[in-house]
Amino acid sequence: MISFLLSVTALVLGYLVYGKFVERVFGADAGRKTPAARLNDGVDYMPLDWKKGFLIQFLNIAGLGPIFGAVAGAYWGPAAFLWIVLGSIFAGATHDYFAGMLSVRHDGETMAEIVGRYLGTSAKNAMRIFSVILLVLVGVVFVTGPAGILESMTGISKYIWVGGIVVYYMLATILPIDKIIGKIYPIFGAALLVMGVGIIAGIILNGYTIPEIQLANFHPGGKAIFPYLFITIACGAISGFHATQSPIMARCLKDEAEGRRIFYGAMITEGIIALIWAAAAMAFFGDTKALAEAGTAAVVVNTISVGVLGTFGGALALLGVVACPITSGDTAFRSARLAIADAIHLKQGKIANRFYIAIPLFAVGVALTFMDFGIIWRYFAWSNQTLATIMLWASASYLVKNGKLHFITSLPASFMTMVVVTYILAAPEGLKLAAGIANPIGIIAGIAAFGWFLVTAGRTAKGVLETT
Repeated sequence: MISFLLSVTALVLGYLVYGKFVERVFGADAGRKTPAARLNDGVDYMPLDWKKGFLIQFLNIAGLGPIFGAVAGAYWGPAAFLWIVLGSIFAGATHDYFAGMLSVRHDGETMAEIVGRYLGTSAKNAMRIFSVILLVLVGVVFVTGPAGILESMTGISKYIWVGGIVVYYMLATILPIDKIIGKIYPIFGAALLVMGVGIIAGIILNGYTIPEIQLANFHPGGKAIFPYLFITIACGAISGFHATQSPIMARCLKDEAEGRRIFYGAMITEGIIALIWAAAAMAFFGDTKALAEAGTAAVVVNTISVGVLGTFGGALALLGVVACPITSGDTAFRSARLAIADAIHLKQGKIANRFYIAIPLFAVGVALTFMDFGIIWRYFAWSNQTLATIMLWASASYLVKNGKLHFITSLPASFMTMVVVTYILAAPEGLKLAAGIANPIGIIAGIAAFGWFLVTAGRTAKGVLETT
């Protein structure tokens, strides 16, 4: 219990202290006009109150991620607390802040365009393809998943639910940001916060014991902490998906000074939600073996919710496994539209231009709902963390080119390079190398990437000094 409370306190202090430091390094300018003011088109670019922006950003990046990811991460035991806290403060929130604020500085550009500015044209073109594929996969899975659950609850065919969800997705994708997303996201964002508070209150009041932090590995299958924990808990610590979502709010920010609240703050809040669910999963089932035997993450969420909060908990569980995925899927498709529009330079003020992109995008998405994602989806977690790694390196390049302290992004980028390289070498869906081989190679790759960056950073800094 003490470890949990200290972890929550650390996240709050991380926002207040380290978040302020990150903001100062970036150089947020309260007097600078934002894209929402300069490019207001009444569709994607429009000023929103920061509180609404925070709740939309929070739900954009959270959805199901900090619940299911934290439940799966709880298999390793309380060591998960450390990754959630340290990852959120020094990697995830910093990543999200730079993803959002660099978009603000570059007229609301999407991730691939920002990466291209700082890592080159080849990286931009690769990220255009990579990010859109990732977003469509997210959108499709968050159609089929909730549809399957609704079918089991109502007896109505899954494909009827798929049709209804797709219609909603289409509307959320093409309509102005304030028509659907701006109205329902703050409500669901607040509901997700209430759900988290209710669960941890129920755990405490019902006398469950939240374990204290230990570095031991409690995974029932013996799976190593490195790199698997760092891939499994993504949205609760660091997630590349967030970089694809941040431009949505970057186009609605009224003041650069609000960026820390919206981007850094939303990630810290997500970290708290992840802490709650990791703690609840460990406490409710008593040990990780019982947790693993309890069933899928959706079953675990439902069991915990009903077990600690009764009928009200069942309603909250429904929110968690149905509504939250849907509110991640709709912005995934919206982000894909924006990414394609940026790539082909098609202004989105006219509704016809939005349909030009949305119709083929949804045609592909609907076709994919009939496929088995068993194999493809196993690569999603790795792809997600790879996306985050690339965004961190782009942010580090921005800092170097502007004569700022790059270590706040280059160090977490190096660590994440170690994680993703080691994972793809060792994982069952990767090269299946033994840990004794994969781990040293991954660690060397991270160190080498950092060394290479320092060399190129030195050259860049020298060039900047010579030109000035």
